[in-house]
Amino acid sequence: MNYKILFLDIDGTILRADHTIEASTKDAIHQVKEKGIEIFIATGRPLHEVYDIAEALHIGSFIGYNGALAKYQDKEIVNETIDSSTIHDYLATAKKHGHEMVLYTSSKNTFTSMDAPVVKEFINYFDLKENEWFRSDVINDILGITIMNVKENEASLYETEDIYLSQVNVEGLKHSYDVIQNRVNKGRAVNAILKLLQIHPDEAIAFGDGMNDKEMLQNVGESFAMGNGHPDLFQYAKRRTSSVMDSGIFNGLKSIGLVK
Repeated sequence: MNYKILFLDIDGTILRADHTIEASTKDAIHQVKEKGIEIFIATGRPLHEVYDIAEALHIGSFIGYNGALAKYQDKEIVNETIDSSTIHDYLATAKKHGHEMVLYTSSKNTFTSMDAPVVKEFINYFDLKENEWFRSDVINDILGITIMNVKENEASLYETEDIYLSQVNVEGLKHSYDVIQNRVNKGRAVNAILKLLQIHPDEAIAFGDGMNDKEMLQNVGESFAMGNGHPDLFQYAKRRTSSVMDSGIFNGLKSIGLVK
């Protein structure tokens, strides 16, 4: 197969738990770039928090906010904010049930609390820097949401026919959930990119570890679930590679002949 494009999740796929990147991952990405294959970072994170990672890997194209914003080099392809009425409902539900939220704009991570232990833990784990209190004047600028301190049976409080919650696939942060909309997810962003670049899905590859990667893995020809991935994700990937701690990206790409 003549592969033309590669989509890579960050946390648990590129980044290990200690926020480092394996040398084998850097090598694999370099080898793929040398073949002229386009590479996109595809993450639930806000883009303003991933540019340092992208720079280290020499990657300049992105899917961020679980698909709400996508850029090919300097060209914006997708920009979908969350409806303000949904945000109003979520704020009320979170307050009632003792949950906290981070609501991402294109430049800031805005939190319902900056003092709650669960928020401090979340900021520390993801090493978030552009943090401030949520204010009502940004309610029309929200591209993504993560809800914290959520018990497993409480996720349904936020789910509708058009929205589901995806558990953050990080040990110690299982109480955190990304908000995923049916009309805005990594898979839809992948489709928009493939259409723009005139690339067939069979010529695309994706790696992921969390349930927010489900649609992305379903919309490419070659898909890999990381060995450390959420157990429910494996059914949506064509292949299962080793973990992020054991050269998962390198081994996956090697298995299809793209790296040596």
